[in-house]
Amino acid sequence: MLWIARLSGFFSAAMVMIVLFPYLQSFPPAEAIKSSQTDSHIRLNAPIESADTLNIFSFRKADVFHNADECRSLTLGKSGSCDPSLVHVAITLDVEYLRGSIAAVHSILQHSKCPESVFFHFLVSEPGLQSLVRSTFPELKFKVYFFDPERVRSLISTSVRQALEQPLNYARNYLADLLEPCVRRVIYLDSDLVVVDDISKLWNTSLGKKTIGAPEYCHANFTKYFTEYFWSDRRFPGVFSGRKPCYFNTGVMVIDLVKWRRLGYTRRIERWMEIQKTSPSRIYELGSLPPFLLVFAGHVAPIEHRWNQHGLGGDNVKGSCRDLHHAPITLRGRG
Repeated sequence: MLWIARLSGFFSAAMVMIVLFPYLQSFPPAEAIKSSQTDSHIRLNAPIESADTLNIFSFRKADVFHNADECRSLTLGKSGSCDPSLVHVAITLDVEYLRGSIAAVHSILQHSKCPESVFFHFLVSEPGLQSLVRSTFPELKFKVYFFDPERVRSLISTSVRQALEQPLNYARNYLADLLEPCVRRVIYLDSDLVVVDDISKLWNTSLGKKTIGAPEYCHANFTKYFTEYFWSDRRFPGVFSGRKPCYFNTGVMVIDLVKWRRLGYTRRIERWMEIQKTSPSRIYELGSLPPFLLVFAGHVAPIEHRWNQHGLGGDNVKGSCRDLHHAPITLRGRG
């Protein structure tokens, strides 16, 4: 079974690594190996990062995980990330949640039958983090993409939590633009997760005719994700006409990038962010989630809830625990 644990902030991430992955505790820094895999054409206005910032992190070099006998043998030569047998996983990397991201990567490799067939796409807004990944996972197949915060900063509205205003939270909106056209499908995971089952099972989820798949929660009060102004203005609620919209978790998604590109979903999401900024009153409060709901709610291929055990971590500190999923789970998380 696969579990993904969503961890909230530094404390939760550190605790999970200590409990579940003691071998990821800090050790003397491994030699930083500069990655040559960052595409120069997406390094737009990359900020200069202080060495002191990265020196506070050090991770023990992980064991090398090998494919089982029944896995197809891979040699990433000219095909690189375009090999059709690869499982593609996209995760953001930033200093604040770096420990969680490292734990997530390790958990995916540890529980995969064919770990050498998993290709990671890391989205960053600060340089240098790729060297930490390479020193921790020397055999990892990955590529790093610089996401320019200025691309989305003017579209971001203030939120109920400052953490939700960080530009990197919106990088998933641009996966279809950032990843190579040959990458036709990707699993997007938040950086506060731990996976405890074979990621290929999630990869093979059928999307049918839908563009994305995600865990849906139709018992949730969908109206609370938008303001009274949204529901009172006759222009807006009609967007859900003909749909049965449900809340879904954008921290665990399977995305058909071919359909996304063809139907222009990035621009559709941006359009709702523009409406939020230009309307006389706000139409939503919760960061990057509501634009996804506006575009996709009611058009989502449902993924089993076992892939998203949320309600753990920081929520418990404030006494706002959610009900746990009462069945075998494959992914644990906070959100």
